[in-house]
Amino acid sequence: MKWIEFKGTGKLLSYSIVYVSTAEYQSQTPYAVGIVELDEGARISGVVRNIKHEDLKIGLKVIVDFEANTSQEWPQWPRYFFRSS
Repeated sequence: MKWIEFKGTGKLLSYSIVYVSTAEYQSQTPYAVGIVELDEGARISGVVRNIKHEDLKIGLKVIVDFEANTSQEWPQWPRYFFRSS
């Protein structure tokens, strides 16, 4: 195996709006989760933020972004999400 750095840009392949969630995510409900195909070909899933749900569509160009994790609980690394590019 070897380390490969991705540009972090891609297109939305599929998405779902979550209306009923676990207690940890209840304050964020409803939220969107999508599968994104990165420009390099890898497919990853994640939360889609800062895009109105009615504006989501298959093929939408997105970019990976990160937020600092201020929680003292596991996991403590930055979390990624997708947003409009």
